[in-house]
Amino acid sequence: MLPSSPLSHYCPELHEDQEHKVDKYLQHLQLSDETLMDVSIRFRREMDKGLCRDTNPTAAVKMLPTFVRSTPDGTEQGEFLALDLGGSNFRVLLVKVMANGEQKVEMESQIYAVPEHIMRGSGTELFDHIADCLAHFVDKMGIKDKKLPLGFTFSFPCQQTKLDEVSHVKVLLSFSKYKSHLDFDIDIVAVVNDTVGTMMTCGYDDQHCEIGLIVGTGTNACYMEQMRNIDLMDSDDGRMCVNTEWGAFGDDGALDDLRTDFDQDLDAGSLNPGKQLFEKMISGMYMGELVRLILVRMAKEHLLFQGKTTAELLTTESFNTKYIYAIENDKDEEGLASAEKVLRDLGLDPTVEDCIGTQRVCQIVSTRAAHLCAAALAAVLRQIRDNKGTEKLRTTIGVDGSVYKSHPEFSRRLNKMVRRLVPDCDVRFLQSQDGSGKGAAMVTAVAYRLAAQHAERQHILDTLRLSRAQLLEVKERIRKEMVRGLSRQTHKQASVKMLPSYVRSTPDGTEHGDFLALDLGGSSFRVLLVRLRSGKRQIVDMHHKIYSIPQETMQGTGEELFSHIVHCIGDFLEYMGMRGASLPLGFTFSFPCHQSKLDQGILLKWTKGFKASGCEGQDVVTLLKDAVHRRREFDLKFVAVVNDTVGTMMTCGYEDPKCEVGLIVGTGTNICYMEEMQNIELVEGDTGRMCVNVEWGAFGDNGELDDFCTQFDHIVDDCSNNPGKQRYEKMISGMYLGEIVRNVLMDFTAKGLLFRGKMSERLKTRGIFETKFLSQIERDRLAMRQVRSILQHLGLTGSTCDDSVLVKEVCTVVARRAAQLCGAGLAAVVDKIRENRNLNRLSITVGVDGTLYKTHPHFSSIMQETLQDLAPQCQVTFHKSEDGSGKGAALITAVAYRVQSEGQQ
Repeated sequence: MLPSSPLSHYCPELHEDQEHKVDKYLQHLQLSDETLMDVSIRFRREMDKGLCRDTNPTAAVKMLPTFVRSTPDGTEQGEFLALDLGGSNFRVLLVKVMANGEQKVEMESQIYAVPEHIMRGSGTELFDHIADCLAHFVDKMGIKDKKLPLGFTFSFPCQQTKLDEVSHVKVLLSFSKYKSHLDFDIDIVAVVNDTVGTMMTCGYDDQHCEIGLIVGTGTNACYMEQMRNIDLMDSDDGRMCVNTEWGAFGDDGALDDLRTDFDQDLDAGSLNPGKQLFEKMISGMYMGELVRLILVRMAKEHLLFQGKTTAELLTTESFNTKYIYAIENDKDEEGLASAEKVLRDLGLDPTVEDCIGTQRVCQIVSTRAAHLCAAALAAVLRQIRDNKGTEKLRTTIGVDGSVYKSHPEFSRRLNKMVRRLVPDCDVRFLQSQDGSGKGAAMVTAVAYRLAAQHAERQHILDTLRLSRAQLLEVKERIRKEMVRGLSRQTHKQASVKMLPSYVRSTPDGTEHGDFLALDLGGSSFRVLLVRLRSGKRQIVDMHHKIYSIPQETMQGTGEELFSHIVHCIGDFLEYMGMRGASLPLGFTFSFPCHQSKLDQGILLKWTKGFKASGCEGQDVVTLLKDAVHRRREFDLKFVAVVNDTVGTMMTCGYEDPKCEVGLIVGTGTNICYMEEMQNIELVEGDTGRMCVNVEWGAFGDNGELDDFCTQFDHIVDDCSNNPGKQRYEKMISGMYLGEIVRNVLMDFTAKGLLFRGKMSERLKTRGIFETKFLSQIERDRLAMRQVRSILQHLGLTGSTCDDSVLVKEVCTVVARRAAQLCGAGLAAVVDKIRENRNLNRLSITVGVDGTLYKTHPHFSSIMQETLQDLAPQCQVTFHKSEDGSGKGAALITAVAYRVQSEGQQ
């Protein structure tokens, strides 16, 4: 306080009275929570416009993609150069990042000036100067023999096309290097904005950091946006940092109703009228000038300084923003003393009321700036929260800039208002300690880490990718095994057994009558009553009931299993009011069987978890008959026992007479088709056709797939209930795909390529990654949310968006291989049918069933593309079975009755 200071007359009542007068005068600068919420909503709309390809050209908030796809995860390491250019000085930094055991960053830097004539000269001159300074630094540090990666913080609005290129910046910098005849080389990896640098710097210390905020000379924010929302980019997967360039918010008139006369005067006197209007209401470059304009207006209206002004007060930019920091000191008397000194330096003779009034003006201007900043931040936070689909968001905002760091109250006001506007967001503000230069190095370090990890991951995933030549080879090998399976001489050695089904005809639409069907293929089974009515309109009326088979029955004795089945049949007949009825029965039995006639099936081996004793090598129809006789309540006419693929073919064949192939891709996989009798050496007779149950799941059991099997296939096979068996099925079907994915994820994690190398105990559990997860994850648009919830189910609560992208990629690769292998096998089957019939082109329908085919979003299309590519002379229509293989068993029974009736006639 000066010796003759008017502050000696200070009293609290006077202070309160003067503040009230200023508040009344500047009421339009004091924004209510309701108004700020409205600003936040407006900014969210502007963000949407900037993200949309159609509206981006006219959007004020440009939402520029930065091509930064990931934040630090703490495993980055190496030496990196950084350039930090954003004003009349720039820094060159050498940043050493260490990750062995503990995160540590060591930095050495030097500041270089940019002379005025170079700042206003040509771009080539500017970048020549930067290159010369860089050469000096490299020489001084003794590192010119190393080709170090370089990150470049370029704090000006830029349109980027990739991470290492902003307009001509990279070209100019690289060109300057050679023009100057410099004897060192650099690898320019990343060009980033200062907000991105801030986010990355803070992100290294706090891995929840996904927003960067600058409030200094200028203001801006960036954040990690979902790729699917960035229309300017083609990809949908993962995230990318978006530079909002929010300083231009309002340039299209969106803030006109909130801009005061003082804001308009400030804008009119600026170097860029009508531009960066939001920045002019917030940043340090304009805050002091806004206070000066208010003081001048209040003086002219005799509200301050007894109506007097001075030449100094009337001089533009004479009231430095730094004065506000001192005047708003949280100790009133010190702040008022600073106000008095500033006003005297401006040639004024202030009273205590003038000092109080000036302090209040500063408070109102800086508070509005903090609150407007909070409103825009609230919009960004809501966007991130909505992207993640969470009720409460936990995140960190990395902050830098002289206003945020130096103003005594700005950070507190900003933080408090953000929490009021978005109470459902748990926000931590982390102040950047090392500036955006370190951030540029961190972007470079992350880019190098991602590149190295990507290369290692792709090397592993490439083992699961099949070329066209490999798929053609699979097709040819399956074709050879089919021929071996049909031949009497090689049948026993063949992996593909080509079992005759004794189904000699597909439906022709004249079938009619009532038929029972039993559909057994897993831990539950169906009993069906199928009523067929022929005529002008084919009518199928079905009733069914599902029954479960307890685990102890599945693995007990055969007598217990078939007694349980017969008990359920009796329950169904009673349920239908048909107790004691005698109906023809078709039995869908979805296990490998040897048949010598239609109503007999010798079980070769149990699969799908069944182990009932006394059944393998026995006729399942006889076992079922014996159980019926033991019960003595009803009698059945056993007509047909068929595989589920045959049932599917018959079901679809009833609706499409061209259907001659049945395909199952679900828990297991198999196929059947109508083969020429002359080719089936295991059955007497050469005329007509018979449906052959290929049992292609066992393809590869003789080593035919060894050169296509990966380490993951071997692990899954070794840990299965039947090692060395059903090798083709284990690469395709739903029972195994989830296990393949889980083993890939475990391998990635063990190598530090996923989940930051942290393995969850649940992920180690066999069978925990269900195949249905593949279908859920690969459903487009909401994929990242699906992945996140699934990973949480697997105990991976700390997984990142990058982890989610990688998990989706693994699922895609594994499912694609399965679909392609299935397509290659199907190509072998339809090509054989075409050649059997000596046709140049074959038109045929394939009946399909199975959960994987029906529920996976891309399996069917990839399978069909592969088929078309490998069997171009076959035009294949796919008919999805809607009623399952049970109805097919009834139809086979109906066809058998029809054929028998035709034979008698």
